[in-house]
Amino acid sequence: MSSSLPNTGRKTESSREGEKEKKFLGMLSYKIDYDFDKSNLNVTILSAENLPAMDLGGTSDPYVKLYLLPDKKKKFQTKVQRKSLNPVFNESFQFKVPYNEINSQTLVMNVFDFDRFGKHDQIGQVSVILGKIDLATTIEKTVAIEASPENRLGEVCLALRYVPNKNKLTVVVMECKNLKKMDVLGLSDPYVKIYLMAQNKRLEKKKTTIKMKTLNPYYNESFSYEVSPEKLQRVHLHVIVSDYDRVGSNERIGHVIIGNNASGVGLKHWNDMIATPRRSVAAWHSLQPDAD
Repeated sequence: MSSSLPNTGRKTESSREGEKEKKFLGMLSYKIDYDFDKSNLNVTILSAENLPAMDLGGTSDPYVKLYLLPDKKKKFQTKVQRKSLNPVFNESFQFKVPYNEINSQTLVMNVFDFDRFGKHDQIGQVSVILGKIDLATTIEKTVAIEASPENRLGEVCLALRYVPNKNKLTVVVMECKNLKKMDVLGLSDPYVKIYLMAQNKRLEKKKTTIKMKTLNPYYNESFSYEVSPEKLQRVHLHVIVSDYDRVGSNERIGHVIIGNNASGVGLKHWNDMIATPRRSVAAWHSLQPDAD
């Protein structure tokens, strides 16, 4: 592997401590008030600031999706604010919630980056347990956006290499770390599938071996696809990490998209590969959950 590969050696105590540090995902400002006469919970998404850049141009196209738990039935969504890391929304939404039910509800505000061509990336979320706030007053707050619990699925390290004169695209599945626990023992039996895709059509599939009883599997397994430079502009990679189940059906842990139709790390990794032909370029990708 070339010098462009990240350090994927066994972790020291200091590196483990670094992994525990929370990544800063920006701030979200909101306002909540409850109309006791009409049993309406009024939520205003005011603004966000210092959001992480999710696009190659160093910006994002953020919007906020909000709903109440546990039912999650009624969802609202703000308008998309184009090319902004400090969007102003000032949009209000109304949930019908009887007062005798309000204390059991949690307001969830998910911040997303809009992608016109691919899957929208979730930046993070803010949750408010309504039973812990004073609904007799109007509440206006600015709080840190946190990684969504369902997004803490783990990471996969992949190395990409493209050799134009040989029409050869090589993908090395190096390792995964901090995968979601999938069995009663708190472990998983993970394997990785890589689909070469053209739009929504699967062209070719590759699969790693299964690593038993681990949340941090090491693979270092290489796969090659025949892709011409012209075809390279129309394809992308869909990488899926799953948990093998000998008795029942295998369960998907999470997935990532890498290619021109991706965003964030997936887009940058693809463009870095194209910009440095014949050189292996590696990157860590956070696994994403399936869309609702």
